[in-house]
Amino acid sequence: MNRYDRQEKFNHIGRAGQSLINTKTVGIIGMGALGTHTASTLVRAGVKRLIIIDRDYVELSNLQRQTLFVERDAVESLPKVIAAKKQLEQIDSEVMITAHIDHCDAAALHDYFASCDLLIDGTDNFEVRQTINDFSYKTNIPWIYGACVEATYAACAFIPGVTPCFNCALGSLPVMNRTCDTVGIIEPAVSLAASFQSVYAMKILTGIPFDSKLIYGDVWNNDHTTLKFGRTKKPDCVTCGVHPTFPYLADTQQETMLCGRNTVQFRRVTDNAAELERFLSDRDMNYQKTPYFIRFQFNEKPMMWFPGGRLLIHDIKSINEAKTVFHQLFG
Repeated sequence: MNRYDRQEKFNHIGRAGQSLINTKTVGIIGMGALGTHTASTLVRAGVKRLIIIDRDYVELSNLQRQTLFVERDAVESLPKVIAAKKQLEQIDSEVMITAHIDHCDAAALHDYFASCDLLIDGTDNFEVRQTINDFSYKTNIPWIYGACVEATYAACAFIPGVTPCFNCALGSLPVMNRTCDTVGIIEPAVSLAASFQSVYAMKILTGIPFDSKLIYGDVWNNDHTTLKFGRTKKPDCVTCGVHPTFPYLADTQQETMLCGRNTVQFRRVTDNAAELERFLSDRDMNYQKTPYFIRFQFNEKPMMWFPGGRLLIHDIKSINEAKTVFHQLFG
């Protein structure tokens, strides 16, 4: 039996469209709620290769809506991309899955995603989306925005040379300055946002012309809206205007407050695990080491270090507080 028989029978895809999907590489930034849903859909749809990135690890609170994870992943604090890769390879062992435990910044986009045919937003961070947007329009790789919180959902496809970019469309996008950590989220809102992202992805991967619209709604109240945004293009836009400067690709910020997490990330501490272990041992500090991270505490603040040099400081209220704790520890 042909694995993609039912998809090929869908007249808008057919065998020709399926053959195209089977040659494509898709990058997904973020393996949370949206990322796990769209990753599962695209692997089942038959993409050739999936490149995924996430800086975080699985927690019990993720399981309510992040579909590729199970309880053991949370108990073991597995990095999300590792847990996701394991599940995705059980769905289709022929799809190549490349996983990166990393923060997505301009350098990561250039290093990991330059070969992609499409990028999908699975983040909950406005600045990262701005960086994806700049990278997309500089490299001519389309990307698909997605967002969800409480019972609301949104999705939109941004295609260089065809549509205005994320910056231009901001005035039309619904305001989503709340976070799942503060106001919650229900899984049906995730499913709808990811479903519209996946439909846009299939259209782009099969080369089917379409009119990208901003889609948003509230699943609890049965509200749904689509808006055209083609006329929002600004000639002076820093990303898709006449003289683009792509300012978000020049971001050099070393500290980041993670959205709704009371956690601050430091990008470059040390990339040498043995050096960090010696540092902790010399100070009689207990730590837990796994193949993916080193976990320890300082001044009652839980910390996690990842290969490559990223450090997360938890239970923190501001970047300034995190800097103080950081300098007390490392000098």
